[in-house]
Amino acid sequence: MIDFDLYEAKELYPFQESTVISILNELRENGNSFNLLYQLPTGGGKTVIFSELTKRYIQEWNKKVLVLTHRIELSIQTSKQLDTRGVQSKIINSEVKSLPDQDEYLCFIAMVETLHNRLNENNQFLQNIGLVIVDEAHYNSFRKLFQFFDGCNILGVTATPLSSNKALPLRDNYNKLVVGESISGLIEKGYLADGKTYTYDVNLQGLKIGTHGDFTVNSMDSVYGNFFMQEKLVFAYEEIAKDEKILIFNAGIETSRKVEETFKKLKYNIKHLDSTFSDRDRKEIVKWFKETPNAILTSVGILTTGFDEPSVQTIILNRATRSLTLYHQMIGRGSRRLPKKSDFKIIDLGNNVRRFGFWQDYINWHDAFRFPDRFLESRVSELEDLQFEVEYEFPRHFKDILNVEKLQSFSIADAYYFAIDNGSKGRISIDQSMENHAEVIAEKAADMDEAMKLIKLLQDHIEHRLKHYSKCISKCTPNYIKYLIETYNRQLSQKLRSIIDNDF
Repeated sequence: MIDFDLYEAKELYPFQESTVISILNELRENGNSFNLLYQLPTGGGKTVIFSELTKRYIQEWNKKVLVLTHRIELSIQTSKQLDTRGVQSKIINSEVKSLPDQDEYLCFIAMVETLHNRLNENNQFLQNIGLVIVDEAHYNSFRKLFQFFDGCNILGVTATPLSSNKALPLRDNYNKLVVGESISGLIEKGYLADGKTYTYDVNLQGLKIGTHGDFTVNSMDSVYGNFFMQEKLVFAYEEIAKDEKILIFNAGIETSRKVEETFKKLKYNIKHLDSTFSDRDRKEIVKWFKETPNAILTSVGILTTGFDEPSVQTIILNRATRSLTLYHQMIGRGSRRLPKKSDFKIIDLGNNVRRFGFWQDYINWHDAFRFPDRFLESRVSELEDLQFEVEYEFPRHFKDILNVEKLQSFSIADAYYFAIDNGSKGRISIDQSMENHAEVIAEKAADMDEAMKLIKLLQDHIEHRLKHYSKCISKCTPNYIKYLIETYNRQLSQKLRSIIDNDF
């Protein structure tokens, strides 16, 4: 069997070798200023691939390579992997203010913010760069650096070619997507462990969607921190994975701390880890986890990337997410294969499998890259009616601008079903929603200009309500929702103009 903890690896596996060749061919055929995005599942060895690619690129093009990462741990791992390929690299961290020795290196590894600061101070900070490799390319923080590398080739690598911000699709920055081996293909060929999924139905009422599009941490702490959810977690652990090495992913620190406390009371071997820990404490806990056979590590947002421990036997998703990328990142932490590990377990306590399908399922990544809005909308609407499970959470500053309580007091779904039950048309719920929005806006708007600004401010909330309505009538195509929103905004503006004009 194959182990992907590859710091000692000398030869590429066949699919990795063919990937390096095909990417180099793309660069030869398309020339400078051509940006390529490469997709490969977590566990497929993308660091190995782009490290070998770096070596061959330097040899053929006689130009330097820059690798961009978003975490220092990834920078260190990349540097070690490049060393095994015979490429000496320099890490540009916060302590590196200048590069008087840059002629001594053919490869640099940098974190986004640090390099952005240096290039703003001196756009000649790095010279003779021919290829920029972007690790975890789905993050949008990298975009601001692209302006400094006109004329270079940019290669983005990611397990999920979906932008972390749906308003900024990856196709805007990359000319072409190359799709690597599928998860099922890597399992079949013995490169990844197979995942056995166990699901438990969870009532997600009480969850709220934030402005970033995913469920809010506060609302998940409320749902997952309660006694009944803690009981369900312990039950799932004892039924499916007792005495195995386990990673538990939570949304909030409060929940993870409660998980640690609950399991400790039952005498289970568990530790908590989150991003507030010092480097020293984190290293100690990770070392303990690696060396302890039945260790349970409950974590928050810190082990989804840049963490590889092949001995993990079970992944527990003690959270819900609307991010397909995060879903794959979390499960991927258990997919490393060992001589005595051909499969691992996935325990889903967030209805995530209903939302996204099984981890091994085929995904048309070309469709996701070309039409990300359609891709995400279709998956959510087909797999689960998320909009009915959650409330809309207003950004905190809205309370200083509008009467949020009055907005929260109205439910368009409740209004729809009340109308139907009483023999009225469900469409009346839209009129009632509009009245609610108009009243709240009119209370604060001194004139029509201010009213229009407040309508614009409430667009996410308006869209959220109208998606509720579209679900009620089982007509939720993107075009219909777009029509609803446009009509709603027009009529709301007319209503406000009438109210404000009459007030004067």
